[in-house]
Amino acid sequence: MSQVLVLNASYEPLNITSWRRATVMLLKGKAEGLEHDSQHPIRGEMLLPSVIRLRQFVRVPFKQLPLTRRNVFQRDGHSCQYCGYQGEQLSIDHVIPRSRGGTDTWENVTTACLRCNVHKGSRTPREAAMPLARVPRRPVSTLYFEASRHIRSGRQEWAKYVIGA
Repeated sequence: MSQVLVLNASYEPLNITSWRRATVMLLKGKAEGLEHDSQHPIRGEMLLPSVIRLRQFVRVPFKQLPLTRRNVFQRDGHSCQYCGYQGEQLSIDHVIPRSRGGTDTWENVTTACLRCNVHKGSRTPREAAMPLARVPRRPVSTLYFEASRHIRSGRQEWAKYVIGA
């Protein structure tokens, strides 16, 4: 069913959980509801939570987002960073080609359509006269990455809790 954004006691996004787990946390008094989905009441007057905040602060170790094809496409909005094409014919391009020592890092890979990738070949964007729409960067965090996807697909009430989304 629905996903719920969980905030730490400091209002920082902590994770995304199921509505059932969030409801249990609310009923046990471990969290408070900040946003609710008024279209889906659970039982009686209780509304389905959309954003909850923990009552006690929880320390969480930092976890980096893995560099995968799917994650690069999501970071780049499923569009070619050279011409703006959005469609099925997308690939991964190395800004500094591997043939010239380019590595598989967030800062060196970008989404490109097949046409632009072939046209660029083993050249840098400058040599090929193909400027990038956005300089590739490592995403801030796994949670930020996932939350922004939910915000784009309709969870607008999360936007005020996820900075930069």
